[in-house]
Amino acid sequence: MKALITGGAGFIGSHLAETLLNKGHEVVTLDDLSTGSEQNIAGLIDHPKFQFVYDDVRSSEIVHLLIQQCDMVFHLAAAVGVQLIVDEPVHTIETNIHGTEIVLSVANKFRKPVLLASSSEVYGKSENVPFREDDDTLLGATRYSRWAYACSKAIDEFLGLAYFEQYGLPVIVTRFFNTVGPRQTGQYGMVVPRFVEQALRNEPLLIYGTGKQSRCFGYVADVVDAVIALMNCPAAFGRVYNIGSTEEVTIEELADRVIQLTGSRSEKKHMSYEEAYGRPFDDMLRRMPCLDRLKEAVGSVPDTQLNDILMSVITEKRKTM
Repeated sequence: MKALITGGAGFIGSHLAETLLNKGHEVVTLDDLSTGSEQNIAGLIDHPKFQFVYDDVRSSEIVHLLIQQCDMVFHLAAAVGVQLIVDEPVHTIETNIHGTEIVLSVANKFRKPVLLASSSEVYGKSENVPFREDDDTLLGATRYSRWAYACSKAIDEFLGLAYFEQYGLPVIVTRFFNTVGPRQTGQYGMVVPRFVEQALRNEPLLIYGTGKQSRCFGYVADVVDAVIALMNCPAAFGRVYNIGSTEEVTIEELADRVIQLTGSRSEKKHMSYEEAYGRPFDDMLRRMPCLDRLKEAVGSVPDTQLNDILMSVITEKRKTM
């Protein structure tokens, strides 16, 4: 089988490519390297079943050519990271929505199954924790640009499910919850690599807001396994699936764990969202997935413990920094 991964040089995409190759599949990755990196796929370039295409997912001609040649599509290309979303809201909306429009339209032409990567952001400020796939969403005011990402991913979901309902295109929607692991950069605001890099430099760990907000961090290898299992589950098409961990931790506690595990001399420093992002920022207190639907579909859920995840990131950062 031959798989196309849009955003395949990104953090999750590169891990997905590596796993598929290890399972004997051919893999084509499409990436414009706006947030992805050639370094992420450096170990794959010489693999006889791997191909990297440097181009934009919004290029309909190249997407048409690649999907025609492949058996399945993992659509991961998107504008990612809170910092990028806040700084470049137009890029976020155009990349997420228009790229998905093209992928779904071409995939429908050739009847190729699509796994569409979405985000826990679509739940917005809902306090109905744990989040279930059919829960209502509660988004903030349009003056906060961070909700542009949530809206764009929600439109992606609507569009993907519409293709399933109207045309019978096999589409699966996956909502990722704070996926972390080796190769992730802190450049776009991801908190775990940012904390680890600061700790290894003995710099202050910058905690935005009160630090009482909590998150669940899923290990990238677990997430990739779930994604592949869903694509191989015909009953999963036409549905939305949460993918992530249910081990909840506050950002303050996360900083403490990173300092302890790195043996760092760093201290914690709080700063307001306005200081961090240069403008008002709307955030949510808790974000935890319900994984019942995923377990029912594929028989397992991500279960790597947070300390083990953190150590994998710390080990990699020690080598690469």
